[in-house]
Amino acid sequence: MQQQHPFPILLLCLLFSSGIATASLARDYEILLRVKNTQLQDKNKSLHDWVSTTNHNPCNWTGITCDARNKSVVSIDLSETAIYGDFPFGFCRIHTLQSLNVAGNFLSNANSISPQTLLPCSNLQRLNLSDNLFVGDLPEFPPGFTKLTHLDLSRNNFTGNIPASFGRFPKLTVLVLTANLLTGTIPPYLGNLSELTRLELAYNPMKPGPLPSQIGNLSNLENLFLTQLNLIGEIPSSIGNLASLNNLDLSDNFLSGEIPNTISGLKSVIQIELYLNNLSGEIPQGFGNLTSLVYLDLSQNALTGAFPEELASLNLSSLNLNDNLLEGKVPESLAANPNLVQLRLFNNSFTGKLPQDLGRNSPIEEFDVSSNYFTGEFPKLLCERNKLQNLIAFTNGFSGNLPDEYQNCHSLEYVRIEFNEFSGEVPPRIWSLPRLYFMKMHNNRFEGPLSASISGATGLTKLLLSSNNFSGKLPAGICELIHLLEIDISNNRFTGEVPTCITGLRKLQKLRMQDNMFTCEIPGNVTSWTKLTELNLSHNRFSGEIPPELGSLPDLIYLDLAANSLTGEIPVDLTKLTLNQFNLSDNNLSGEVPSGFNHQRYLQSLMGNPGLCSQVMKTLHPCSRHRPIPLVVVIILAMCVMVLVGTLVWFQKRNSRGKSTGSNFMTTMFKRVGFNEEDIMPFITSENVIGSGSSGQVYKVELKTGQTVAVKKLWGGTQKPDMESVFRSEIETLGVIRHANIVKLLFSCSGDEFRILVYEYMENGSLGDVLHAEKCGELEDWSKRFTIAVGAAQGLAYLHHDCVPAIVHRDVKSNNILLDHDFVPRVADFGLAKTLQREAGEGPMSRVAGSYGYIAPEYAYTLKVTEKSDVYSFGVVLMELVTGKRPNDSSFGESKDIVKWVTETALSPSPEGSNIGGGLSCVLSQIVDPRLNPDTCDYEEVEKVLNVALLCTSAFPINRPSMRRVVELLKGHKPSPVCRKT
Repeated sequence: MQQQHPFPILLLCLLFSSGIATASLARDYEILLRVKNTQLQDKNKSLHDWVSTTNHNPCNWTGITCDARNKSVVSIDLSETAIYGDFPFGFCRIHTLQSLNVAGNFLSNANSISPQTLLPCSNLQRLNLSDNLFVGDLPEFPPGFTKLTHLDLSRNNFTGNIPASFGRFPKLTVLVLTANLLTGTIPPYLGNLSELTRLELAYNPMKPGPLPSQIGNLSNLENLFLTQLNLIGEIPSSIGNLASLNNLDLSDNFLSGEIPNTISGLKSVIQIELYLNNLSGEIPQGFGNLTSLVYLDLSQNALTGAFPEELASLNLSSLNLNDNLLEGKVPESLAANPNLVQLRLFNNSFTGKLPQDLGRNSPIEEFDVSSNYFTGEFPKLLCERNKLQNLIAFTNGFSGNLPDEYQNCHSLEYVRIEFNEFSGEVPPRIWSLPRLYFMKMHNNRFEGPLSASISGATGLTKLLLSSNNFSGKLPAGICELIHLLEIDISNNRFTGEVPTCITGLRKLQKLRMQDNMFTCEIPGNVTSWTKLTELNLSHNRFSGEIPPELGSLPDLIYLDLAANSLTGEIPVDLTKLTLNQFNLSDNNLSGEVPSGFNHQRYLQSLMGNPGLCSQVMKTLHPCSRHRPIPLVVVIILAMCVMVLVGTLVWFQKRNSRGKSTGSNFMTTMFKRVGFNEEDIMPFITSENVIGSGSSGQVYKVELKTGQTVAVKKLWGGTQKPDMESVFRSEIETLGVIRHANIVKLLFSCSGDEFRILVYEYMENGSLGDVLHAEKCGELEDWSKRFTIAVGAAQGLAYLHHDCVPAIVHRDVKSNNILLDHDFVPRVADFGLAKTLQREAGEGPMSRVAGSYGYIAPEYAYTLKVTEKSDVYSFGVVLMELVTGKRPNDSSFGESKDIVKWVTETALSPSPEGSNIGGGLSCVLSQIVDPRLNPDTCDYEEVEKVLNVALLCTSAFPINRPSMRRVVELLKGHKPSPVCRKT
């Protein structure tokens, strides 16, 4: 029998297999098109190439990866393609699909991720839904998910507990749930994930709970990221079982007790972050066994004991033990570490001397040992490798000279060595280091001259040398430092004339030269000092007249020329200034006090000038009259006085309840005005009330001068500490800032029983009052609303980015945005404002600040104040401007505010047939305020504002733009779209 050749059979098999593969790919092609057309909204046209083709082959489409051998789709990656819709579960019908990545989009509705919709996805190995807008509980996974290795649901709005199904993934290596709104605790069953290498749960407002000991079962774990989870209790000793761990981050929790000795079992660890907890006791000896450790941060705990010498043998790149209660000496062997880049030991209780060889073998870039008890001479070799950038050693007991070796440290940028006992002359070439931009060395015993070589430090922005023994003349080379913002050489022994060229420093904001021995005249050509806010030349030997040009400085609020030998009259030009601090006392000034200063409140600022005279301030000599006053003038004046007295008596009787009975009050002027408290008090009556709030009542006061002001009288006077805090916050904030979009505080007045604040009057009231009026006729024009949005954003951006330190408002809302006669907005009501420069060890705010409907979601679980809280509140205001609705309008339904309503509506599918704005097809018709005049409405601009509002109200502060970025986006740079023209 003839043997049959196998080739035809093999060929038939190959053809049959190829036909199956082709059929499978065609089926995948149909599924992809169906999902695109029914489950996704591709408004950005990112999937433009997902179109019907004759060959039914999707393998070259955007985001699609095929197995070339089996002709099948194995991966879909649509990350950051700006797609909208629910979870695209239709993709799961592709049975060969192994990876699905839709991260960084606008997908929403967590209910679309259910056991039923996930069941067809059971072949998936990787699932990434991170950085979307899913709201609701974490999904339950059906039992069939046995192949999953990577699961990333981070940066969404998932809430609730971690489901039990998350502990049943036998092959899972990566679980990332960071930056959600999870409220449960870390469940013990996560310890069942024996293959896990990454467990990242950080930044969730979980309820207080312990770190389960079962975490020690994860022997393959390499990254454990659990910061900000409200963890309590002790670190379990089982943590030492994680021999593969590279990164241990348990920072910013409430862990207590001692660091377990078993931590020595982390043989592979590179980074340990345990800062911001309540850990106590000594650093365990086992740290010496962590030979791979590079970064160590144990700061802001309650650790005690000596600094362990064995740490010196580690290959540390970053050592941060700041804000502890550590005691003891830093070991000499620390100087031998060849990899030490950053050494931070600040805010501890270390004592003794630092090793003199520190830095000889280490490329140290950052050195911070501030706020300790170190003594002795400073290490000479910190910059041996010429890598040192930051030299920070303030508040210690270092003594002796600053080593000459630092003259060659050309890498040095930032120096803070104040509050020590350094002495001798500063090596001359240190002044001219080319990269130096910040030098602060006040309160030491330095002496000798300020070297002329300082002209070489061309990038210097701050030169702070007060309270030393520096002497000699101020070198003219300082005038070449055109970037200087602040000079403080006060309380030294400088002599001679101040270089006149110093007035050319255009960026200068503060100049403090008091308590020296400067002579000659004060430089007069100061027109370039347009940014100067503080000038203190007191307690020197300046002579001559006060330059009238000082009165032209637009931002000057602090002027102190006291205790010199100045002569002549007080220039009338100085009355143009809006001064918080003013002192001309103890000079040789003469003549009549100008009317702007001719008030009892300025008396102490003018004392010690025997030649000054005043008809008002009785302590000063009365000004003599060279010609007799005619009798008829005397009679007229007498009659005027009688009329005035009668009028005052009438006002006192009429307004006895509205005026303080005592005369013990203090007034502070923040702007030169033509009235005082005596002109205001009679009008604080019930007839003039125009508003009332939680802090007090607001009155409209029309003065005799024709000017109208707004007066806020706070509730309760000194009997309410909260009101005193509001009062201080208002004057400390508004008293020093100037911006076109921030309300101007004119003056304040406080007595035993009252506190009043006087502001410029805003004719159109608050944005909230106008916007939520029934007819809202004044804001029917969209351009007005847009101008208000931009102006208010500019005001907040100024507070966040241009004020030093930055100011966070904490109560941004439409009622705190006032509108002048032209509807130019002013941000107002700074009673809750705080600076972001917090005192060391200061905790969160003691209570939630802000108004219901505007409060950022993170306030529900942390009272830490950041500027991103203001950004969220401003996003709510933008939504008000677009929708015309209040933040908690009843039309939204139960348990829903404007953010949820706008977000859900904006991201929902477009209604059929909607067409507004000249071809703009979107859901805007459901959102835009129907009271807006369609003829004035630029719907693309409305859409832009809506997009910015959605960015600002992101659930996570880290995702919100800065206010400076908000201004840019509103003015022209468009954010990611919500809607697009069709």
